Amino acid sequence: MQIDQQLIIKFLMFSMVGASGVLVDFSITWLCKERAKIHKYVANSFGFIIATISNYLLNRYWTFYTENAQAKFVEFSKFFFIAIVGLAINNAILYFFHEKLKWNFYLSKLVAIGIVSIWNFSFNYLYTFTAVS
Repeated sequence: MQIDQQLIIKFLMFSMVGASGVLVDFSITWLCKERAKIHKYVANSFGFIIATISNYLLNRYWTFYTENAQAKFVEFSKFFFIAIVGLAINNAILYFFHEKLKWNFYLSKLVAIGIVSIWNFSFNYLYTFTAVS
C-alpha cells in the first residue's frame, strides 16, 4: 500500500464515516445495555453490527464509490467478514481493558474502536474495495 494523496483523502473520508459509526455504535450499545438491560458484550456486538452496516453503505457510496451493482453482494460479504474479525478483536480489547484493567466500559469501547478502525480501513482498502479504490 503506497501512501499518496488519494490514500490520505480516502482515509479521511473513511474516518468521517467511522465517526458517524462511532455515534451509531455507542447509541445502540447504550440503548441495549442501559435501557434494555442486555448483557454488555451482546449489546456491544449489536452496536458494532448496526454501525458496520451503516459504515458499509456510507463507504460504498461515498468513500469508495462505485456504480457496479453486481459488486454489492461481494463487497458487502467482504466488508462484513472483515467487520466480524474486527468485532472479535473489538470484544477482546474491550474485555482486556474493562475486565482486566478495570477501565470504564465506554472508555474501553472507545479504545477498542480506535484500534479496530486501523484494521478495518487497511483490509477494506486492500481487499474489499480493490476494484474501486
